[in-house]
Amino acid sequence: MAFSSLSDKLNDIFKKLKGKGKLSEADVKATMREIKLALLEADVSFKVVKEFIKIVSERCVGNEVMESLTPAQQVIKIVNEELTEIMGKSQSKIQISSKPPTVIMLVGLQGAGKTTHCAKIAGTFKNDGKRPLLVACDIYRPAAIKQLHVVGEQLNIPVFSMEGEKNAVKIAKMGIDHAKKNGNDIVFIDTAGRLHIDEDMMDELVNIKNEINPTEILLTVDAMTGQDAVNVAETFNEKLDLTGVVLTKTDGDTRGGAALSVKFVTGKPIKFMGTGEKLTDIEPFFPDRMASRILGMGDVLTLIEKAQKSFDEKQAAEFEQKFRKNSFTLTDLLNQMHQMKNMGSMSDILGMMPGGANLKNVQVDEKALGKTEAIIYSMTPEERENPSIINSSRKKRIAQGSGTKVEDINRLLKQFEQSKKLMKMMTGGAGKRRGGFRLPF
Repeated sequence: MAFSSLSDKLNDIFKKLKGKGKLSEADVKATMREIKLALLEADVSFKVVKEFIKIVSERCVGNEVMESLTPAQQVIKIVNEELTEIMGKSQSKIQISSKPPTVIMLVGLQGAGKTTHCAKIAGTFKNDGKRPLLVACDIYRPAAIKQLHVVGEQLNIPVFSMEGEKNAVKIAKMGIDHAKKNGNDIVFIDTAGRLHIDEDMMDELVNIKNEINPTEILLTVDAMTGQDAVNVAETFNEKLDLTGVVLTKTDGDTRGGAALSVKFVTGKPIKFMGTGEKLTDIEPFFPDRMASRILGMGDVLTLIEKAQKSFDEKQAAEFEQKFRKNSFTLTDLLNQMHQMKNMGSMSDILGMMPGGANLKNVQVDEKALGKTEAIIYSMTPEERENPSIINSSRKKRIAQGSGTKVEDINRLLKQFEQSKKLMKMMTGGAGKRRGGFRLPF
């Protein structure tokens, strides 16, 4: 995940402070020097680092730290507040036009994930009850229009394109007319990108902007390009007057400096961040939550929101009743695992928990979860509902069907029975315990 190395370094710096009862100005100066190096190594813009260290240093040598009984906590609090400030202070939402359709124009360099994220963002609005339309205006990249149709179909979102048309401005205008006629209240214009910024590309984007007057112009920025992403953002902003940024590929092993720099340098907020390859892997960008993640303080609010989206409330209530009656089956376990997977990888979930930085050395074996799935899928419906009938010959068949060993089957069945006993104890066995409960798999 982006910021992982920066998060590790900052937490190591703060651990040194926690051993000190009081901080001197020399302690603060040494700490600021280490934070400065950590930020520069994360590819944060030098201009941003310089301003950040100046503000934090001034606050850290003031009374709120020097006279505090817990100076290390105060320093962390100040760093957290200033990180939040440079990333935008608060969430910046998409502006919705008072007169439909709202028109959102996505721009950026080729390879930044513009086409995919055009669909991803449209998908979030579809989930909120909007009727989005995707408009294919990339007339140069051969596979771009096809790609937009594919992702649109996967999300059940209509795509407007004009095969053979070589005028992107015309396509954009016709796409908006199509939306008005068909009741689409939000339109996403997927524009052409290049491998590098050139005059022809910018002229075309300016022409599209002038003709359709979009409500939002969002720049897709690849988080893995580091400092170059900020330079790209500056250039696009000068020409188009952006309204926001979409930060893509934040799930990669990146230094993350772009997110800490782009708002400060351009004055334009990050509105969304892509967190994975799936079309559902996108989140609104919350500066305060990101600052909290960077400092290893977790992101409980995002974790709760993911859980609310991923877990079916009716199914959860049914599971609870099964726990009370001790009738939880392997089919139920499989369903729970699917819902957990919808929240993302286990390592990402751990990282959102408070103290997540302390779990950085915990190895989550995602393959083991896949193995468990394969084993349960290789069982008959009767075996899933009543595992006690699984004898040695059935175990051999299940092992062969799942590509595992009989020992793996035995281990899963033993763990499942132990879990059921634990559930029975925790629910009091008689169903008197109140409140929801969910199997911790």
